[in-house]
Amino acid sequence: MERLFKLKASGSNIRTEIVAGLTTFMTMAYILAINPNILSGAGLDWYGVFLATALAAGIFTAAMGLFVNFPVALAPGMGLNAYFATVVLSSQGGKHPITPEIGLTAVFISGIIFIILTVTKVRQMLLVAVPDSLKNAITVGIGLFITIIGLKNSGIMTIATETAVTEVTKGKFTDLLGFESVIHMGSLESHDVQITLIALALIAIFMVLRVRGGILIGILASTLVSIILGYTKFDSLNDPATPWVPNFSKLNFAHFDWNGVIHTGLISIILTFTFVELFDTFGTLVGTATRAGFMKNVEEGRKRVGKAMIVDAVAVSGGALLGTSTTTVFVESAAGVAEGGRTGLTAISTGVCFLLALFLAPVVALIPSGATAAALIIVGVLMMQAVKDIDFNDLVYGIPAFFTVAFMPFTYNIANGISFGILSYVILATVANLREKGENKYKVHWLMWILAVLIIARYVFIGSQG
Repeated sequence: MERLFKLKASGSNIRTEIVAGLTTFMTMAYILAINPNILSGAGLDWYGVFLATALAAGIFTAAMGLFVNFPVALAPGMGLNAYFATVVLSSQGGKHPITPEIGLTAVFISGIIFIILTVTKVRQMLLVAVPDSLKNAITVGIGLFITIIGLKNSGIMTIATETAVTEVTKGKFTDLLGFESVIHMGSLESHDVQITLIALALIAIFMVLRVRGGILIGILASTLVSIILGYTKFDSLNDPATPWVPNFSKLNFAHFDWNGVIHTGLISIILTFTFVELFDTFGTLVGTATRAGFMKNVEEGRKRVGKAMIVDAVAVSGGALLGTSTTTVFVESAAGVAEGGRTGLTAISTGVCFLLALFLAPVVALIPSGATAAALIIVGVLMMQAVKDIDFNDLVYGIPAFFTVAFMPFTYNIANGISFGILSYVILATVANLREKGENKYKVHWLMWILAVLIIARYVFIGSQG
C-alpha cells in the first residue's frame, strides 16, 4: 500500500483513505438511479443503463486511483446524459431520426477525439483560449438545463407538445433556435409532484446541515415516504428485469450504429459532447487537485492533472462502449478530499463501492422518479454557484456569459448556449479592443476565431440541430 499510494508522503493512512472513498460514493451514488431514469426515457433499457453506470463508475474510478494515484471519482455525467436523451428524443419524427445506438456512437467518437486532444496537448491549449467567464457560464447554463429536466420529469412543469422543448417525441423545430413553448404548472394531486416536493425539502435541509451524502440520503428518505404513502410498488424485488445477481447479457455493450452516424450527420452533436466535457473536466480536476494540495508544486500538480485527463478521456469512449452517455470526473470528489482523501486509495474505495452496487438493482428500481427529479433540481443549484465568478459589470464578459447561460435552458440546447457565448465574445472583445486603439485589453486567442468560424458554418450550412 505504501509503495503503491505513498500514504505517508501524502500525510494520510489506509483508514482515512477508505472513509474518504465511502464519503465520495455516498455523495455521488444518486447517479445509479438518475442515469437509468434519464437514458431509459430515450429508449435504452433501464437495467442495461444501470449496469453500464455501475461498471463505468467502478472501473474508471479504480483506474484513476491505480494509474494516477489521484482521489477523483468518475461516473456518467449530469447534463450530458440529459443532452443525450434530448438529442435522441427531439429527432423522432424527423427526416433522419437519431436512435440510442447512434447517440452512443456519437459519444464514443467524442471520446476518441478527446483522447487525441489530450495526448496532443490541444486540450490544454483550448483551456487557455476560452475566457474564464465563459467556462463558468457553461457550468451555470448546464445547471439550469438540468433543473428544467428535473422540473419536467417531476411533473411540476409541463411544456406544450407542439414544441421542440420538452415533449420532444413530436420534435418540431420552428426557428433557428428551436424553441416556442407554452408552460403549464403541474398538479399537487400528482404523486410524483408530491414526492418531488418532499425530496426537495429533505435534500435541501440535509445540505444546509452539511450532512455527508445529503443528496443520496434525501433520495432514500423520500423513497421511504413514498413507500409509507403506498405510492411505491415492490414489483422490482421479484422482477426478472432487475435481478439481484448481475445479468451482463442485458448490457448494451458496443451498442453502436456507424452507418446511422454517417447518414444522420452528427458533427455538431459530437463536437458539443467534446466541448462541454472539455471544460467540465478541467474545472473539476484543477479544483480537486488544488483542494488536495497537489498544486502547491505547480509542475508536479500539472503532471498529475495531465495524467488524470488521459484516464478521463479514455472513460468517455469506455462508458459509451458499456452503453452509457459521457463518463466524466465528478465534482463530488471534493467531499472525499474534505474527509482527508489524498491518494488513489480513495478512488479505488469509491470504485469498489460502485462495483458492489451491481447487486442492488432491485432496490435502486424502487426509487420513484420524483425523488431523482428533486436531485436534478438540487444539482442545478450547486452548478449555479459558479455565477459568482462571472464579472457582469464588464459587459464584454457579461453579455457573452449571459447568452451562454440563457440560451441553454430556453432553447433546450447546450450547443446553442456555448455557440452564442463564444461568437458574441469574439465580436465584442474585438470591437472593444478597436475602441481602445489596439491596446488588446481583451484577449481573443486564435483558436477562438477558428471556433467562431465553425459556429457560423454550423448555423449557416448545418442548422441549429445538425
